[in-house]
Amino acid sequence: MYDLIRAKLAKGDIIILDGGTGTDIQRRGVPMSSSTWCAEANMSHPQVVREVHADYIKAGADIIIANTFATSALLFNALGRDDELLAIDRAAVAIARDAAKGHPVAVAGSMSTMRPVVPGSDRTSKQQDWPEDKARALFKRKADNLAAAGVDLIMMEMMRDTDYSVWATQAAQATGLPVWIGISVERHDGKLTGFGREDQDFDEVARVLSALKPDAISIMHSSPNDTDDAIGVLRKHWTGPIGAYPESGYFKMPDWTFVDIIPPDELVERSKAWKMKGVSAFGGCCGLGPDHIIALHKAFS
Repeated sequence: MYDLIRAKLAKGDIIILDGGTGTDIQRRGVPMSSSTWCAEANMSHPQVVREVHADYIKAGADIIIANTFATSALLFNALGRDDELLAIDRAAVAIARDAAKGHPVAVAGSMSTMRPVVPGSDRTSKQQDWPEDKARALFKRKADNLAAAGVDLIMMEMMRDTDYSVWATQAAQATGLPVWIGISVERHDGKLTGFGREDQDFDEVARVLSALKPDAISIMHSSPNDTDDAIGVLRKHWTGPIGAYPESGYFKMPDWTFVDIIPPDELVERSKAWKMKGVSAFGGCCGLGPDHIIALHKAFS
């Protein structure tokens, strides 16, 4: 199904992504794990996960992303659950593929560099580090498993630095599948940095990740306000397709807090402004649901 996406990218047509998968699973009553967030839902509540994907397809998404963000190779290694990661990801992709059956929709596998999250916060622990060779091997194992499970492309999500994000992306690209890089930013003292990586200047992150030449680069899981400036910085280094799928609300591990959520009509207006800056793929991340995707689809169809 990625051929349809590739053709749209080549023509500059609008692509509609899905919304937040993990947060919508939570919204439907599935309890979130204090260590692995939404990952366990693939095994404990597969029907709910399928319903989330099905609702995004019904809303008009061209790409749905399997629930594999939280099965981070680093997180599961820290928990001593490397083999379980592979089984959970296979289940997640099977659920997404089943939901997409009969629809002209591409199924992406998500890869993150998520580490154990400090309870009650949105910050990942800095207590553990991985040597480059071990981290690369862990990322390769996950990427190869996603490819074998049958995803059409791999979405690198919450990429935010010039070390782990590079190693993970290169592992995904080595599968031969199309790869999209999603960069997450936040603001510190007026300066854009990688999300949770105050030591990483966003301009440098954008430059280094652009040099990897993925199929597309998105600004994702970032405040809509920061997304505006981040697109401008990214454009300095990247001339290829750009996506934007912001988050809205607040995360206090293990739950998303659905407050101050951007209304669908405001997301549409923001997206129209981003389109004027060259963005051609739109969706939502944590906190945003099917109503946002319906609004985007109507606005750009």
